[in-house]
Amino acid sequence: MRLMATFAPLYIWQQPDWPQLRFDLSEASPALLRARELRGEVNGMARAIGLEGLVGVEQELWTQEAVATAAIEGERLDLAAVRSSVMRRLGTDDAGPTDRHIDGLVEVIHDATTNFDAPLDTDRLCRWQSALFPGGTTGIRRIAVGRYRDHADAMQIVSGLPGKEVVHYTAPPSSAVPREMDAFLAWFAQTRHAGMDGIARAAIAHLWFETIHPFEDGNGRVGRAVADMALAQDTGASTRLFSLSRQLLKDRKGYYDALAVGQSGDADVTPFVQWFAHAFGEACIASSQVIQSSLERSRFWARHAQHPLNERQRALLRRLLEAGDGGFLGGLNVEKYLKMVRVSKATATRDLSELVQNGMLYTVGQGKAVRYYIAMPGWTHGIAAEAS
Repeated sequence: MRLMATFAPLYIWQQPDWPQLRFDLSEASPALLRARELRGEVNGMARAIGLEGLVGVEQELWTQEAVATAAIEGERLDLAAVRSSVMRRLGTDDAGPTDRHIDGLVEVIHDATTNFDAPLDTDRLCRWQSALFPGGTTGIRRIAVGRYRDHADAMQIVSGLPGKEVVHYTAPPSSAVPREMDAFLAWFAQTRHAGMDGIARAAIAHLWFETIHPFEDGNGRVGRAVADMALAQDTGASTRLFSLSRQLLKDRKGYYDALAVGQSGDADVTPFVQWFAHAFGEACIASSQVIQSSLERSRFWARHAQHPLNERQRALLRRLLEAGDGGFLGGLNVEKYLKMVRVSKATATRDLSELVQNGMLYTVGQGKAVRYYIAMPGWTHGIAAEAS
């Protein structure tokens, strides 16, 4: 008698019930409910800050999202160029440095969140991926842009030095991608109004998309944009009040581990839904802190509205406020201020002295050792000192 070899499925897409992904609502409910509570707190804080104050919060969260989603892939973006691109995209400014690569990423994030009502289809996904690679290359290597991958080689996630590579995941073959994506996009459309928990739907959408890995490059960034779109559909609002990618970057190892577990299990993806809900909740907590900081800055300006300021002083205060408590390493002195502005030492000293007299800054130390700190209630700047 001849024995036939049998092989256990290694990945979720090789399971017989793929792609019928499911989760246990009773098991996932605590994490999902907690995430919704935290999002509700963020929404409440946003209403308290008002539309005018919310502009600065949106700019900060958009910037965090763009920087973080690139950093997850090991790419460092120029912060000034990101901020400039975000401000142009939100219509608040058109000055500052430009970068086609950054502009494309910001446009993808913007389209996913603000145009959440528009259908998600193959053309839209391909345009997103194309926007990430305006030159058609990643580094110096040419890649397929604006279309699904079609190479014959296995699509694998690999780490390690040449000759000692470790294969962490192998995606479905390129020949199966169009069929797999048709099934995914049909599910995404059908579940929009099917009563599924919106956070769980975003989790499943992200895991499903990353499992297919439909593009030659850019799958992570596009997949996180898909999750953002699902979350925006859940709230029914285009205002960005959280940065999911910032939280995923903060726990990048946990993020990759959760994806690996989800992609190597069966069609029950409850653990990934729970993990995603927790990550989203943490993102909401971070957003609350951003909004709280914005409120504190608004109150600072309101307290000192009667004090006339020149543009140098106003720019300095904005920088110190944005740096946050302890964010300006070693405090500010005249020499550091002179590097920011093109004025004489006497003018710089007078600028700082006026801010101290008006109660906007305080000093620590004397003579050449004097340091200036912004006078924000509750801020310690990492020192135990009294204003002189």
